[in-house]
Amino acid sequence: MIQFRIQPDSEIPASTQLFNQIRFAIASRQYPPGYKLPSTRALAMQTGLHRNTISKVYRQLEDDGLVESLAGSGIYVRAQGHEGGSKLHSPIWKDNPQAYKVVQQALDELLFQGYSLSQAKEFFLAEIDWRLRCSARVLVTVPASDIGAGELMVQELEQSLKIAVQLVVMEELGAILDKTSSATVVTSRYFISDVEVIAAPLAVRVIPLDIYDYAKEFELLKNLPKDSCVGIVSLSSGIVRAAEVILHGLRGDELLVMTAQPKDTYKLHAIVKRAQLILSDQASFASVQAALLMLREDIIRPPKLVRCDNYISSASINLLKRELGLA
Repeated sequence: MIQFRIQPDSEIPASTQLFNQIRFAIASRQYPPGYKLPSTRALAMQTGLHRNTISKVYRQLEDDGLVESLAGSGIYVRAQGHEGGSKLHSPIWKDNPQAYKVVQQALDELLFQGYSLSQAKEFFLAEIDWRLRCSARVLVTVPASDIGAGELMVQELEQSLKIAVQLVVMEELGAILDKTSSATVVTSRYFISDVEVIAAPLAVRVIPLDIYDYAKEFELLKNLPKDSCVGIVSLSSGIVRAAEVILHGLRGDELLVMTAQPKDTYKLHAIVKRAQLILSDQASFASVQAALLMLREDIIRPPKLVRCDNYISSASINLLKRELGLA
């Protein structure tokens, strides 16, 4: 069970702290679709918050479309976007019985509603054609306040998909979509609710990507000696903020956590001089190495460097390839 920690002396309201931690758990797939969230009573015991505050957080998550409440059962993480992947590949039914079942059910439903086979065929072909046209232009969008997250996504997607990907700040997304007839918008699940508000009225497809779960990195952090200093370096300001919260939830005050973005030379040098372990995203790793090389004469014991090669989960990359017809 994930341990959520509330920092009572923080300027950030307790409800916002909890909301952000649960949203990160959903975005990183620690809470996958269908997962039942802890009861308000269980979470109150864990965090020390009043149950009414937790209920308010759950309502906000539900309003944002991240969870759904099932009467008499509880609160569950919702499936979002095109998570099932496209099943409309060239049909070789004997080798793909599940694909046949999906297509058959969709066709049966159209016929039951009174459409003809010819109309159903046109529907399928129009949808496929639309998706192929959308695939010709892929837009990654994030808030301007966390442009680094978008840069990480673009870098990984261009490496994996072997196509050009355009980065658009969320604040300008509506204006960009007004000028294009077809596009696929991609964003982190962390930002999916805000992006869908912009894209839905324009009938633009949005595909959410899951964050890499950082399981190996978490295991390293769990085993660090008490009073160790950990450095977190990332292009994404959101990752830097989330790392501080999660590490506090993981180890409390046992670890000293220092964070920086690669362009912040002062903080980066402080981390290299002080930390025993430095975790860095792929895009920032060269900056960390350069700082370590520059300061090598001032360091008695060099820190251990760990490069996180992924920001996006491999499952999301594979899903996107299928959705774009690249698989």
